[in-house]
Amino acid sequence: MLEQPLISAMLTPFWVSIKLAGVTTLLLLVFATPLAYWLAKPSHSSVISRLKVILMGLIAMPLVLPPTVIGFYLLLLLSPNFAVGRWLAEHEISALVFTFEGLVIGSLIYSLPFYIQPVYAQFLRIPQSVMEVAHLLEPSRLRRFMTVALPQARTGIILGSLISFAHTIGEFGVVLMIGGSISGETKVISIAIYEQVEALNYQTAHMMSLILIIMAMVMVSLIASSVNKLNKRP
Repeated sequence: MLEQPLISAMLTPFWVSIKLAGVTTLLLLVFATPLAYWLAKPSHSSVISRLKVILMGLIAMPLVLPPTVIGFYLLLLLSPNFAVGRWLAEHEISALVFTFEGLVIGSLIYSLPFYIQPVYAQFLRIPQSVMEVAHLLEPSRLRRFMTVALPQARTGIILGSLISFAHTIGEFGVVLMIGGSISGETKVISIAIYEQVEALNYQTAHMMSLILIIMAMVMVSLIASSVNKLNKRP
């Protein structure tokens, strides 16, 4: 029988991870979906086209950079002695390092390419003829986006959301650098498992890892189902 403190020590990091993944995915849905749509739209200006290429390159950086590098520069950026952190300190706004809000910022940057890519690809698959007809029938850009583009890209949006959620659950390097290990605030499940292994508490690490493996299997099944639906679409 597990003792209550041990159960709490196991469940609290899971809750922090799920909350972080949920908030990150929701913010990506709201802000990254329009960005993906804009990136996928044909550009008649060479300047805009180059800007999109540069922006896509910047978005993809977390795919090739070690998480600790991203976490390190975010830590510098948000610390009171540099850039954003200094501005926050000057305006008497609470610092973002070693806070849940700081974790959200780091997770947004690190998970952005995992959301953008499937959504961007799905927007690209919308036939140009569909958007041309929508342009004739609906003059409002916002309404065209809401009523035509979003329904057409729903499978990509679901896939991007699932991948981003699963990816955030498993984050380690970025969250450790920018959030540390504050119980109930910034200690996510990956950090909790690492600490249990460091303390040679292998049984607890096994139990935490087993729960995480089960969650991963569920998420992979959902992702595979979304990919299958995506591949069946013309």
